[in-house]
Formats: sequence, structure tokens, C-alpha cells
Amino acid sequence: MDRTKWFVLLTGLFIGAIAVVLVKLGNPPNMGFCIACFERDIAGAIGLHHAGLVQYMRPEIIGIVLGAMLTAFIGGEFKSRGGSATLVRFVMGFFMMVGALVFLGCPLRDILRMAGGDYNAVVAFIGFICGVASGVFFLRRGFNLGSSQSSRSQLGGYILPVIMLFFLFLLVKGTIFNPQTGGPLFFSTEGPGSMAAPLIFSLGAGLLVGFLAQRARLCLSGGIRDYLLIKDYTLLLGFLGVFVGALVLNIGFGFFKPGFAPQPVAHTQHLWNFLGLYLVGITATLLGGCPLRQLILSGEGDTDAATVVLGMIIGAAVCHNFMFASSAMKAASAGVPAVIGGPGVYGQIACVVGILVIAGIGYIYKEE
Repeated sequence: MDRTKWFVLLTGLFIGAIAVVLVKLGNPPNMGFCIACFERDIAGAIGLHHAGLVQYMRPEIIGIVLGAMLTAFIGGEFKSRGGSATLVRFVMGFFMMVGALVFLGCPLRDILRMAGGDYNAVVAFIGFICGVASGVFFLRRGFNLGSSQSSRSQLGGYILPVIMLFFLFLLVKGTIFNPQTGGPLFFSTEGPGSMAAPLIFSLGAGLLVGFLAQRARLCLSGGIRDYLLIKDYTLLLGFLGVFVGALVLNIGFGFFKPGFAPQPVAHTQHLWNFLGLYLVGITATLLGGCPLRQLILSGEGDTDAATVVLGMIIGAAVCHNFMFASSAMKAASAGVPAVIGGPGVYGQIACVVGILVIAGIGYIYKEE
């Protein structure tokens, strides 16, 4: 195995281990890192939705973008570029978030959930593979959103990193602009949004993951795509590394609890676990990268990827405001019946519509 493959594997091992350490330090169980969940928390933190359980300005997301930007600068890879079907990418980012919140996690969290013993995540992983395979079908037919163009100025590439720096300033400063309503940041007092590792550790972990993922070109959908298209398993080693790194520490810390239920921030509706990550898989493949990869590209100056990130954040707000997001299962307690969880009818419709829209985009955008 060559040095590149070893680096990708070790990157995955580090990320998996870091994720479990973040759980140990206070992040939600099986959610040391979740790009979709954390972007949803950010949407709540800036008041785009009012789901009180999921509002927190996650430093990990800020760190990933800034870490990728600093690494790209050091490697001479930062370049402002974009202009490829921008609004279409926004819509695709929106629906990628719909799929993630129907499942309750991004592909990275899916691996972390499997490493924690969550069998529901195995069902979703099969859906993710099928989604990537569907995306590969469209790629083989000539799917293409068009080429990004280098910008005359580097300004556009700085926009999302600067937004993230501003968010970090607000988080650290803690200023309340409106004493009557609170804000500009809102924080959960219970639920997953109230569970967080100390800021310095979360930010540091994000910076480190941004650095490692940028250098390794880590992409969870890209690993399956590359294997299906050209039989290259390099990026799949990142999958393996994240799983093994998280599994070892989960067992060591006593977090490993195999089964379908009860699992933290999860549900047992298998069809929607499957279809949720199916939607994420097909969308990520057509976009050229999973949610983690979109953050990394944004840090490198790619404004198309930044548009996807913004689409996901807005998508998270819409999912909670329009009741698209799934609810988590809850075990029975004294006088309170068990709750199966999963998406309601609106979330199910949104997921199916998302699959149809993304498939339509895959069919329409074809090289002549």
C-alpha cells in the first residue's frame, strides 16, 4: 500500500478517534461529528428555526472551514472559483439536508453510528451505497453541471470563511443584541443542542479535521464513487479508518451498545433510514462531494461548494419549520409510552420529492 493510501487510512483513524473523544467531552452520543446535524444547530443558533432542542453555534463546523482554508493557503491551493449552476447547487444542498434529517445524520455520522453499534445506520449505509450508485449511473450518462471558472478576484473565496469567523466572534463574545428576545445567537437548554464539548476542544478538533481532510481529499461519497467508476479504493480507506478509530474508542469508553433500539438521536423506521441516506448519496455524487467535502472545498475558495453549504443550512431551517425532520426514538418511562420516532408524513413527502428532483437534475444536466 503506497503512502497516499496510508495517509487516507490514518486520517480516517484520527477523525474517528477525535469524534469519540468529543462525545466523551460532552458532544451528543454517536455525534462527535455530524456535518448535517451541526449545520442544523447553527441554523437554529442564528434564529432560522426555533426547534429549541437543536440550537448551538457548533465550533466544529467553523474549525473545519478555517482549517481547510489555512491548509489550502500553506499548500498554495486556495483559489476563488465558481459559477457552475449556482442556484441548482443551492437546491441540491437543500435536498441533501432533507435526506440527512430524515435519516438523522450525514454520511460521517452514519459511520460513527455504526461504530457505536447502531444497526439502523447499517440500513442507512446500504441506502447511501445505492444512492451513490444511482449518481454514478448519471455520471456515466454524461452528467455535468458545467465547469467552475477561476475568479478575477479572490474575494468570493473568502466570503464563507469570513462568515464563519464572524460566527466564532459572536460565540466567543456572547453579546446579546436584543434583551427582550435574546440573540443574535440562541442556545438550547436541553436536548442534543445543549450537549457540547468545551469550545476550545471543539474548535481545535474542527481545525485538525479540516487540515487532515483537506490534505487527504477525504470524501465519503467519493470513495464509493471512485470504486464503482475506476475500481480505486483509496478513499474507501478513509471510511474504514473512521469506523475502526471510532469503534476502538467506543469500546474503550463503554459507548458501544449494539442493537436497533434504543439508540441516541436515531429512529427505527428502516425504509426512511434507507431513503434518507439514498437521497444524500445520489445528491453528493452529482455535486462532487459529501457534506464534509463541501465544507473543505468551501475553505479552499470554491464558491459553488459554499453555495451548497448555505443551501444545507437553509434546508435545515426549512426542515424544522415545515416539520420535514425526523424525530428521535424515545424509550418508555414511568407513565410515558415509547416513541418510535422517524419522519412524519411531511418529511416522507419531502424525501420522495427530493429523490425525484435530484434524479430529474441528473437526467437534464447532460453533456452534449
